[in-house]
Amino acid sequence: SEEYNRIGSFSKNLVLRRFKTWNNALAASGLKPYEVPSGVRIDEYSLLNEIERMWIELGRQPTTTDIKQGYSKYSLHAYERRFGSWRKALEAFIAYMNGELEVEEKGDNDEIIIPLTIDGQSQNDRSSHMTNRSISLRLRFLVMKRDNFKCCMCGRSPATTPGLELHIDHIIPWSKGGETVIDNLQTLCSDCNLGKSDLSVDET
Repeated sequence: SEEYNRIGSFSKNLVLRRFKTWNNALAASGLKPYEVPSGVRIDEYSLLNEIERMWIELGRQPTTTDIKQGYSKYSLHAYERRFGSWRKALEAFIAYMNGELEVEEKGDNDEIIIPLTIDGQSQNDRSSHMTNRSISLRLRFLVMKRDNFKCCMCGRSPATTPGLELHIDHIIPWSKGGETVIDNLQTLCSDCNLGKSDLSVDET
């Protein structure tokens, strides 16, 4: 459920805030870094989703060094096995974000950031709207890239504030006719997004 995913994301952020990387947390617990079992192939969408997560948190293009230091939950070998090399994985990511590559959207859906909303409408309610309320992985990344992976209200970013969670927010609320298009979307951290939502509640 959405609430379960939100709690899971919050827990991951606490771990990253304390240990910086997932592998550091595992090492502190006396556990070995996560490795994909031999013979198991991770689907393209999950790998591209992980590249997006790293890019947002680092505020720049992730490198092989970042992966070796534990920023990725998948090993470098997983990307190389799927795409041929890390460079080709990045090229596939850019092609996907530019709409030049179609990838079946499946895999780790719990990694997708769900914007906080309080307008009471269902995700798929498209009455009087030209677009769907849900925000795709591609559009989410393009909005964050435009906003330099920083909160538009407080200026913080995951690169400078470890564990900070970014959301994509409708500037004109969906409930008031706002569409899910790049010009009506902005990047907010979870604190500012929640504060904006609270403000909306007080005003109604």
